[in-house]
Order: sequence, then structure tokens, then C-alpha cells
Amino acid sequence: MCGRYAASRDEATLVAEFEVQRATDVVLAPDYNVAPTKEVYAVSTRTARGEDVPQRELAVARWGLVPSWAKDPKIGSRMINARWETAAEKPAFRRAFAKRRCLLPADGYYEWYTPSADDAPRGRSGKPLKQPYFIHPADDDVLAMAGLYEFWRDPERDPEDPDSWLRTVTILTTSATDDLGRIHDRMPMCVQREQWTQWLDPDLSDVPQIRSLARPAAPGWLAAYPVSTQVNSVRNNGPELLVPIPPEA
Repeated sequence: MCGRYAASRDEATLVAEFEVQRATDVVLAPDYNVAPTKEVYAVSTRTARGEDVPQRELAVARWGLVPSWAKDPKIGSRMINARWETAAEKPAFRRAFAKRRCLLPADGYYEWYTPSADDAPRGRSGKPLKQPYFIHPADDDVLAMAGLYEFWRDPERDPEDPDSWLRTVTILTTSATDDLGRIHDRMPMCVQREQWTQWLDPDLSDVPQIRSLARPAAPGWLAAYPVSTQVNSVRNNGPELLVPIPPEA
């Protein structure tokens, strides 16, 4: 799964990077410890009210997808990831997979490695301590994670009230490539720059074609290094979380 990531690029940088035509007026601070239910930037292509042509937009969404038919938005905390292998068929994700795909910009993401050696450091419970790793593009380019988005309306609010609508997202994940699978068996699906336009196209609904646009990271494209266990707590948030530590620490 992907349960934490870092996203430090500001709005202006993302607008230029993703050639955004319409941007949110909500400014998010750099976040080095993005956790489920937090607000994040998401890139999509959609036709807004009063428009005739879909435009690429940068919007703010809550991480944890809430299907439009959900009775309680709290369900989103359990839907931070969608399995690539089954998302096109699952009731919670299939409509979004066909029409509402997005990109979630990141610097990289965190995964926790559990050592299996008998002499591995252990916590008070006696279980091996997990070591967090930061996984990022080796060239420090933006990581465009494949995602889905949905809109949920609060039935207790006026439909015309902008605050009655909640935009949420999920990250599509797949089996990790060999060089990263040693850390964790799942990883986000990635969309390369040349595929962004097609991936975001709301008129593209052919599942086989959609599946051809996102893929696991190619060997060598992502790099990984251990970081401080400070990232374990969502209360910690700053660039120091990305500082490499010696593996033996």
C-alpha cells in the first residue's frame, strides 16, 4: 500500500509542471508527511459548471475516496488505496476508473521495511522494529501517482452550497518491482509525462486502453534510502524527514 508521502512543490510550480489551465485558490503548505484524510493537490481534466470544454485543473482533495453513494464520508479513511488489479471492477472505484482519473503529485513516498533477522532491533512488544524508507525518482523529478477522484454530496446541506460537496482521492497501487519489493510488496502506479493527457482524458473509458497508460516504475527509475523513525508520527512534518540515515542506524 501507499500510506504516507511527501509533497513539497507549491501551487505555482505544479501549475507550470502539469500545464494546468485552472487552479484552486486554496494554498497548501509543503507537506513532508502526508497522511490519510489530509488535503492534497490533485490534477484532473474536467468540465466545470458553466464551461463547454474540459480543462486541466489543479484542485484540493481529501485523501481517502468516498464513493458518491456512501452514506458516511468516514468510509474514505479505509479507501486511501485502490488495487490496480481490481479497481476497474470494484463498485467503489469502477465509475471513477472509467471517468474520473487524476494525478497526485509527490516528491516520493514512504514504506516501512520489517527486518526478518533474529538479531534485528526489537521494540517493547518484542517484535522487530520497522525501518521507514523514502522512495523517490532517482532524478528528483515529480512523481505523478495514478489516482482516482470522486465527489460526495452532504445530504444535509443545500446542493447549491459549495461546502456541500466533498472531493476525495485514492492512489492506485500494484505489486512492487523487484528492486523495491524487498522493502514492501506494494507500490503506487505511476504515469509518465507523455501519458498524462490520455490518462486524464474523461472521455477515455476503454479499460484495456486505460490500463496501458499507467505502469509500475521501471527498474532504476526510483531510488530508496532509510530515513528517521520521526516519520512514524504524523505530528512530525518538515524537510528533516527526508534526510537519509545510515542503514545500520
